[in-house]
Amino acid sequence: MEQRVSVVTLGVRDKAKSRAFYEGMGWKGVGGEGDDPVFFQAGNLVIGLWDRAALAEDSCVEDNGGWGGITLAHNVASPADVDAAVEVARAAGATVGREPAKTFWGGYNAIVFDPDGHPWEICHNPHWTQTPDGATLLA
Repeated sequence: MEQRVSVVTLGVRDKAKSRAFYEGMGWKGVGGEGDDPVFFQAGNLVIGLWDRAALAEDSCVEDNGGWGGITLAHNVASPADVDAAVEVARAAGATVGREPAKTFWGGYNAIVFDPDGHPWEICHNPHWTQTPDGATLLA
């Protein structure tokens, strides 16, 4: 099996509200009519938004309503880019869990939450390479 993640689908309570949040951050949604999921191209990855109950059923899991043990990350090229991305997220309706700050490991990051509480780390990691096309590469 190749080392690759292709799609991350987030279970949401209100697909229209969540779609508006991500589109408010400048993302372009595709699909999403009726009960269908909406998808966003995120570099070489696809992020999906789907009704939480439908996703749980499709994924063969019981939804206990709590955090699912996953945090998504958006890596950027500089601390100033972290600050700017947090402000875009805030304007789109994000709840900021941790304001941008230096980290103990030498980076700079913040945590924001989408309307369903999915955490996103917005991060600059000076130990990794951020390519002009947005790819994050390990050192």
